Amino acid sequence: MRAAAIFGPGCSAQDLRPFQANSESHWIIGLPAESNEADAIVIFGGDGTVHRHLPPLAKLRLPVLVVPSGSGNDLARALKLRSVRDSLAAWRKFSSDGHNVWDIDLGLLTPFADKNCAGEAPAPHGHLFCCVGGIGLDAEISRRANLLPRWLRAHGGYVLSLLPALLKFTSLKASISLSRDGAFIPAPFKRIMVAAFANAPTYGGGMKIAPQAKLDDGRLDICIVDDINKFALFCLFPTIYFGRHLSIPQVEYCQTERLRIETENLTDVYADGEYVCRTPVEVSLARKALRVIVP
Repeated sequence: MRAAAIFGPGCSAQDLRPFQANSESHWIIGLPAESNEADAIVIFGGDGTVHRHLPPLAKLRLPVLVVPSGSGNDLARALKLRSVRDSLAAWRKFSSDGHNVWDIDLGLLTPFADKNCAGEAPAPHGHLFCCVGGIGLDAEISRRANLLPRWLRAHGGYVLSLLPALLKFTSLKASISLSRDGAFIPAPFKRIMVAAFANAPTYGGGMKIAPQAKLDDGRLDICIVDDINKFALFCLFPTIYFGRHLSIPQVEYCQTERLRIETENLTDVYADGEYVCRTPVEVSLARKALRVIVP
């Protein structure tokens, strides 16, 4: 078997050694240029590392094994790969019979031009993401967390960034239109604190923002937190770790195949903890776009 290894920040060839032991695989370092150069790809890193490689991974259509080694490992968590040991067991099974491969959806963010961004050309193919994207306070927390040292990000960086982000954050005015029967249903502008669109259940290192989300159901889960006072919002965040926020009146939750987000002012859009683009955007799914190796 021919396998390719990709190393995220803080990872090295030393992390590969357990996967090489008792294996007859031939390894190359780095992303293959063509699909015939490898039979599988092993990525050592977190959601950000996977996110940065999604376009070529989707194009190559090779089975991908994620080894959770980043500050946020929510894709690995959704794939039930909670440790290096889990990934190693999945790799050994794949090397043995190759049957433990799952085709999952990817999110697709496509900016479009409107009165808020006249002259801005839309992305021709959009931006892929694997877990969760959003605007509002969530994006501001991600921005601040990305400025922290890597070790700190991996040990509660999202939570540590919550309070300073919340103190300076003000609600934003947005319109979130959902698709029905192939057409968007216009939605009025209203003030919100958070709007998250999810292909996977968790973000931020295990926060269950979309507990009903599935990686292969062809639907995006939408979670919107209305404009509420900051103290109430601060108290809301712990409930997200257990998915209990859905019972709170100020939280809206639904599913759709596509949505369109417009804001009164240009607003940053983050996905998988990374900056992607600015509003307005359309969010959809690339069905069965990524092949992953699972336990």
